[in-house]
Amino acid sequence: MTTVVAESAPAAGSVRAPKLRADASRNRERIVLAARDAFVEHGADVPFDEIAKRAGVGNATLYRNFPDRVALIREVALLVKNRILALAETATAEADAGEGGGPFDALQRFAHATVAEKVGGLCAVFTSTIDPYDPELTEIRERLRTAVSGLMERARAAGELRSDVDHGDLFIAMSQLTRPLPGTSCGLLDEFVHRHLQLFLDGLRAPARSVLPGRPATFEDFRPQG
Repeated sequence: MTTVVAESAPAAGSVRAPKLRADASRNRERIVLAARDAFVEHGADVPFDEIAKRAGVGNATLYRNFPDRVALIREVALLVKNRILALAETATAEADAGEGGGPFDALQRFAHATVAEKVGGLCAVFTSTIDPYDPELTEIRERLRTAVSGLMERARAAGELRSDVDHGDLFIAMSQLTRPLPGTSCGLLDEFVHRHLQLFLDGLRAPARSVLPGRPATFEDFRPQG
């Protein structure tokens, strides 16, 4: 134990310790990204050996970072949700600055970037494992709701988004489009997801060409019940 402390205190001018910390951070990120893809393809029970192999690290490195499956799945959830939140906040800033077209263009860029996170394929993994009241994930979800709602309101105020849809409608579509179909490969899904997402987004444009049945879906529909 004292040996580890001694090794982490290099001589003056040495850059070894920062390099080790950077390597450890990169290893951790590789593990989480590999786990995300493995969970999408094989579900929550994919062997840790497979995740370590995909990440290009040894099993010991994986277990040193994530001693159990629940800890790893929670970290995947944090990574994915934080990345989607960053995408939403970037799209909002672009819409406010008038960059890359109008607010609907920013909404489209957000949607296409978000499906790359494969949220649909992870839903079952998250809901079966993670505490739905986890305070850190709840905070991210609320910030995401605010950002996406604001982005859609900007597009609606500009006359670009139909009036009878809400943020929940968008997330349901993105989730369904990134959920692997039974008996098909994830690679096949990747080939068509952006094409089908654009078909959906075209249906969100104003003026509306039809009357939608039912009511708009909101983030409230996804809150834990009970």
